[in-house]
Amino acid sequence: MAKISLPFDRETMRSILIQTVSASKCRNGSLRYWLSAGHGDFHLSPSGCAESTFYAIVTQSSTSSDHTGIKVITSSIPIKPPVFATMKSVNYLPNALCQMEAEENGCFASIWLDSEGFVAEGPNMNVAFVTYDKELMMPRFDKILSGCTAKRVLKLSQELVKKGDIRGVSTRDVTVEEGKNAEEMMLFGSGVLVRPIVQWDDQVIGNGNEGPVARALLELLLQDMKSGPSTVRTPIPY
Repeated sequence: MAKISLPFDRETMRSILIQTVSASKCRNGSLRYWLSAGHGDFHLSPSGCAESTFYAIVTQSSTSSDHTGIKVITSSIPIKPPVFATMKSVNYLPNALCQMEAEENGCFASIWLDSEGFVAEGPNMNVAFVTYDKELMMPRFDKILSGCTAKRVLKLSQELVKKGDIRGVSTRDVTVEEGKNAEEMMLFGSGVLVRPIVQWDDQVIGNGNEGPVARALLELLLQDMKSGPSTVRTPIPY
């Protein structure tokens, strides 16, 4: 959609990413990468850019992830239209303002609503709920980013269905009333993994404590990261 040509074929780009992680010696951190139109003039059109450029950076995680319950608020920042919200880009000004708004109000994150008033997503995280009749529900991905962590958790959650911990999983329109009256609420994302929410605006979620489904999903995800199938893990030659 950004109309940027790839500087290398996909397999070469994958090899570059693996080599970057290997060279960093980082075993607990994040790999981020970007595709740019490249250096050139300051006009809007990329026609003045010499060639597309691929960037990759590895960051070491300084501390262990915190998975205690958090508070969120409803964002007053306009959400991006679906055509931009569903793609991963560096158009992060609305996301940054959304996060800053939360921090200014003493909260961990803000929750966006879509143009129809349904629950959408966090600034760079997906949001999910567990109803009192044990349905794990998440907003549909047609207006928001389909996060990799969220999609993986949805797949792993079938283990909880098999065990009877939840009765089913769905992606659908979720009203604010449904969300605030859920038994559990949580965020999914590469930076937070699974983070339980105990209060949304002035509404306490469930009994105000981290819920069992959020804890179970976190354990499933951590186990998947350590010993999951080769389709979701890539060996690094350190």
